[in-house]
Amino acid sequence: MIVNEFEFTLKDGRKALIRSPREEDIQGMLNYLYQSAGETDFLLRYPEECGRYTAEGEKELFERINHSDTEAMLVCIVEGKIAGNCQISWNNRIKTRHRAGVAIALLKDYWNQGIGTRLFEELIRIAEDHENILQMELEFIEGNTRARALYEKMGFRITGVGVNAVRLKDGTLLNEYHMIREIRRPIATHKP
Repeated sequence: MIVNEFEFTLKDGRKALIRSPREEDIQGMLNYLYQSAGETDFLLRYPEECGRYTAEGEKELFERINHSDTEAMLVCIVEGKIAGNCQISWNNRIKTRHRAGVAIALLKDYWNQGIGTRLFEELIRIAEDHENILQMELEFIEGNTRARALYEKMGFRITGVGVNAVRLKDGTLLNEYHMIREIRRPIATHKP
């Protein structure tokens, strides 16, 4: 789905643009994926695994998501560079259509600028606009206290743990925590 673009001001005064990805963003997204993978152990990829991402693959991904009724991707652009992105997706299966999965990542140079909060506000708006969605779900890796603080600020709570779900190159095993944010909806009343 295409999301209406909007601008906002970062904490340091720079302007940022949030919008759905476009074909012109392909190389910037590839650069972003590679760079972000090398900045933290809290993403599920290492830089050398980014070789599987191609311009053709990103173009297909952007087109699929932008034409979907059950997915949205947002990119945050600062001074012409992709600073971060996020995604929300759900399905139309009766038993699970109430659950929307979300993911977010930002380049380290853009941490503490309000981008994560602004992206999450938009993800929450999207979820609230779809009446079947009753909860948003995400995961974070043990030790990622910055992400956890953001998620809790945005109303998420821990609901479970995947023990030893991530194994780093050095052999370190880390847990993965599952979180949800419930969407509060008015209860329909039936009048006799």
